[in-house]
Amino acid sequence: MIAPSILSADFARLGDEIAAVAGTGDTRADWVHVDVMDAHFVPNLTLGLPVVKALLKSTDVPIDCHLMIDDPDRWAIGYAEAGAYNVTVHAEAAKDPVALAKNLRAAGAKAGLSVKPGTALEPWLDALKHYDTLLVMSVEPGFGGQSFIAEVLDKVRTARRLVDTGHLKLVVEIDGGINAETIEQAAEAGVDCFVAGSAVYGAADPGKAVAALREQAARVRAG
Repeated sequence: MIAPSILSADFARLGDEIAAVAGTGDTRADWVHVDVMDAHFVPNLTLGLPVVKALLKSTDVPIDCHLMIDDPDRWAIGYAEAGAYNVTVHAEAAKDPVALAKNLRAAGAKAGLSVKPGTALEPWLDALKHYDTLLVMSVEPGFGGQSFIAEVLDKVRTARRLVDTGHLKLVVEIDGGINAETIEQAAEAGVDCFVAGSAVYGAADPGKAVAALREQAARVRAG
């Protein structure tokens, strides 16, 4: 699965930018990844619920909201109620991640839990039994265009093993520095869904970039 990140898109043309990856066949994105940043949990400030609501009206591609915000227990439910397909919160910010996952699901969304590069996975394994997505950050959250941190792939391998043995039931997603040079090692580690920003929106044809990345990952996963 490929989830283009609009953090790398032209914010003056977000509707058009999403349409560029909403075509048919291999050029169609599986999800559109939307980074919500509050300038508190991370130093950057991007967009919030009003913009997400507008995006939801403009496309039928599932919206994957990544909330890099303080107090997600309070704010995340609004994104689920608005119609986001998947709402991901940070383990480092959630006060009660199990209750939050249940509330997100009750509001109609899939629930995702994200961990920063320096956050160990093991303390969150019990909580992840209540989640639909694990988002492993392969850069420090807050800014696009950073270099891929390969060390996080150990967390991907652990999650992949737990999913394959039935201990967890979730999509393993990765976000940060994913491009033609890094997607194959991430796929080999066991990633299901790849968030790609500049690798898609920096291309002349974003739809073709989606197809090329998917083909690379699929070839590795197929062995």
